[in-house]
Amino acid sequence: MASISPEKEHPKEAIGWAARDTTGVLSPFKFSRRATGEKDVSFKVLYCGMCHSDLHMVKNEWASSIYPMVPGHEIVGVVTEVGSKVEKFKVGDKVGVGCIVGSCGSCDDCNNNLENYCPQWILTYGAKYHDGTITYGGYSDIMVTDEHFVVQIPDNLPLDATAPLLCAGITVYSPLKYYGLDKPGMHLGVVGLGGLGHMAVKFAKAMGLKVTVISTSPNKKEEAIQNLGADSFLVSRDPDQMKAAMSTMDGIIDTVSAMHPLMPLLDLLKTHGKLVLVGAPEKPLELPAFPLLARRKMVAGSGIGGMKETQEMINFAAKHGITADIEVIPMDYVNTAMDRLLKADVRYRFVVDVANTLMSST
Repeated sequence: MASISPEKEHPKEAIGWAARDTTGVLSPFKFSRRATGEKDVSFKVLYCGMCHSDLHMVKNEWASSIYPMVPGHEIVGVVTEVGSKVEKFKVGDKVGVGCIVGSCGSCDDCNNNLENYCPQWILTYGAKYHDGTITYGGYSDIMVTDEHFVVQIPDNLPLDATAPLLCAGITVYSPLKYYGLDKPGMHLGVVGLGGLGHMAVKFAKAMGLKVTVISTSPNKKEEAIQNLGADSFLVSRDPDQMKAAMSTMDGIIDTVSAMHPLMPLLDLLKTHGKLVLVGAPEKPLELPAFPLLARRKMVAGSGIGGMKETQEMINFAAKHGITADIEVIPMDYVNTAMDRLLKADVRYRFVVDVANTLMSST
């Protein structure tokens, strides 16, 4: 039996930009969304952040991609319709959807508000939904999502600069909270000053921490201290600077996805210090055992957050006026933006102005 085309699969007409193959080149794409179910929230997409994982996914660099692929998992917009059993949202609400749109709902992780660790989690794009159809992301005009995986955006947060919080924001907020690196007066190192790193600095400062940015690029010092409010700056390639900072940090959030040595970072930690990896290098990192044993240090990992914590993070951001530093782009600029993202040529997150530029680009 012939497969149903993406345009005819569901009742709601939709349009977005999709990659068709491993070249990763995006172009206009007509498809469809499901009808609004009794627990669903439908919303008009206004903005969608561009995450580095979008770049990996459109090129199938993680060997899990399904084409055609509409990327985007930092999605914000305004509710247009709610299902009959929706309790938390109403038409007109400002909402967001992050990295996941489904989970099993019954495992230990789901029961403990850790849907992000559910073995059957469903990614916002490039995955199979409960009904067997493919999920499509936020480089599109509309979304239909189960209310459990939708977050409320407080009115005082600008939607464009809030979009990246749904991935970059929660990815650094969650480990700060879980590993107890959120106590005023603590000293936190942040490795890498990109989309994740700049959010880690902002959240940590709002929590009352002393923050040191650790980077290979000396030219980022002024940006880190003057613009983002970091307390100090370390050039990781400068042995004298690194030696002077040894055993001074309670924790480090490592956002770097490229290969890099961990030993110099472990040396920066105090006894019981924690090095938390949130970046994902493609090859294994070398982990020396001796510094862990000698001062009971920890190397750990963390990935996004559950829905309860994601809402908590958004509320914290609203309370403290935290948003991402963004460059807003039109939809027809996404391929150029992907090329620039590959070169780390953005401060610090591209956000697609979907509502104002999608239709003119198609």
